Amino acid sequence: MSPVRIAVFGAGAWGTALALAFCAKHRVVLWGRDPEHMRTLAESRSNARYLPGVPLPGELELTADFGAAAREADLHLVVTPLAGLRAAVNDLHRFQPGTPLIWACKGLEAGTGKLPHEIVADALGPDAACGVLTGPSFAAEVARAMPTAVTLAATDPAFAKHWGQTLHQPRFRIYANSDLPGAEIGAAVKNVLAIAAGVSDGMGFGLNARAALITRGLAEIARLAEALGGRAETLMGLAGMGDLILTCTGDLSRNRRVGLALAQGKTLNEILGELGHVAEGVPTAREVVKLAARHDVRMPLCEAVDALLHSPRLGPREVVEQLLSREPKHE
Repeated sequence: MSPVRIAVFGAGAWGTALALAFCAKHRVVLWGRDPEHMRTLAESRSNARYLPGVPLPGELELTADFGAAAREADLHLVVTPLAGLRAAVNDLHRFQPGTPLIWACKGLEAGTGKLPHEIVADALGPDAACGVLTGPSFAAEVARAMPTAVTLAATDPAFAKHWGQTLHQPRFRIYANSDLPGAEIGAAVKNVLAIAAGVSDGMGFGLNARAALITRGLAEIARLAEALGGRAETLMGLAGMGDLILTCTGDLSRNRRVGLALAQGKTLNEILGELGHVAEGVPTAREVVKLAARHDVRMPLCEAVDALLHSPRLGPREVVEQLLSREPKHE
């Protein structure tokens, strides 16, 4: 595949990691909204705030000029937190409409409960050339070129195949998939379940409990995905099981760290202040529970996480006791 020009929007850990992954083969510009931060990156050739110890190569362009980054790009790659996706897509449509778009945002939009592809459709219409990049991938490992495999899901299989092949790297393998809702539900709900896994581990419940939580959590993800038109087999792959296992067990997971801190008795405000990064599972928990209720899908683990995060009367032990007191059912 010939090199292309990729504009990456979002200079956090994940955006920087993806820019590094692609700049060895393609021409990449990385945009960040904070001009001072981008000047610091350009002068130090490192992103010490989000990816300490990882050098930024000279060929990676850095800018705080959104329009300059958007123009002349062959591909727009949005790697902002989900809360910034709608504004970013609207701005991209204004600066350079029709450019192929991929996003790496995970979650459900606060207030609307919409998945990322629904947010994109609001701005660009249902037939836009677009897709989501998702799967088991910690930014720190991708930035250091450690072997990783992810999914590129799009409604148009040709789009997923073309851009999957274009962006594919020897140590960053990309598998094409045509199940957009399934891939996005897997990406969103696993963050909520990672909080539950952190609580379980933080309370010393052991490896058996963690395995049960991951397995039953995967069943919850699959039920919701199928209710939204997703395919069960998608959840058995990288976008489902792979991402869930990594996020529930890996110490680099911000959502798992939220759960560990909750188990220590810290308040949510304390935890988020100390974290310094977005933990998408926190706002997503409430939206997942509301979405599941609209589709009459049972998700007791996600409901427990939502109660723990948003009910001041319930602590980790009370939430766990409520879960354990539920009537056993056929698996």
